[in-house]
Amino acid sequence: MRDLAGCLANQAVRVAEATCPVTGHSSMAEQSPVQNTITCFYRTTLSTRRELLTSVTWSKNPAGAFISVMVEDSSSGTLIKPNAVNSQLLRKKKGRRSFAAGNSAVSLYWDVSAATYESGPEPTRGFYVVMIAEAEFGLLLGDMCGEFVKKLEKPPPIAKFSMTSKREQVRGTTLYSTRAQLGDGGKEHEITIRCKGDELDAEGSELFISVDKKKLVSVKTPTWNFRGNQTVFVDGSAVDVMWDVHDWWFCEASHCARFMFRRKSTSEIRLWSDEEPAPNMSGFSLMIQAFKSQ
Repeated sequence: MRDLAGCLANQAVRVAEATCPVTGHSSMAEQSPVQNTITCFYRTTLSTRRELLTSVTWSKNPAGAFISVMVEDSSSGTLIKPNAVNSQLLRKKKGRRSFAAGNSAVSLYWDVSAATYESGPEPTRGFYVVMIAEAEFGLLLGDMCGEFVKKLEKPPPIAKFSMTSKREQVRGTTLYSTRAQLGDGGKEHEITIRCKGDELDAEGSELFISVDKKKLVSVKTPTWNFRGNQTVFVDGSAVDVMWDVHDWWFCEASHCARFMFRRKSTSEIRLWSDEEPAPNMSGFSLMIQAFKSQ
């Protein structure tokens, strides 16, 4: 593996990219990965029991940073589609937009004009993204939500909402680190993915995944064991970890490695498939896609 990058995957979970010291030789100079896109999926339950599925995508390219929001009324019986009318690309740094999502009237309010960023496309502070649906707060994101609410004469009630999954896409290096709440204890964990041995035929190559600097998954000779899964326990919760690095070495078109983490309930016995729609899964999932730099 020459360059590790490409990530796919809770309410206000922050992504913190870091170059974590890991023992082991690699002939490639380690650099910070370039994070292109983060998509967070949320489920909102209104007081009427109606459910809204919302995705918020933060992306960054040479032209700047962008936000895209898709909202789907699950009672309408349709799936979220990228070209649907409920897909809103918020080009301005501050504004308001109203639209219909299925049978629900939705208003979006956002302000990222003073947002600060670390290395990824998702702001870390100085911003808000607010969704009001059917006269209820359906989503409150960012540290400046309180300032927005204070300006309202009669703030609406807050509906129940939570992040169901998160997807990340990155490029570059054999080392990637992010943070997510994998267990039920409410604690964010540092997740590190590292490929040791940067050539296809490298001796002693190893792919390993650590949580809070504790190695939980170790894959020897990943060029042979390029797909697999393992169940680990984080905060007493079972977490399925799946990897597929076949295309990284053997597919010239995509050069994509995939890593998936999914917290599952005690009643579940099967592994999760990445073909399942992310917002409809019962346990929180983090999905990472790593693309080789060209």
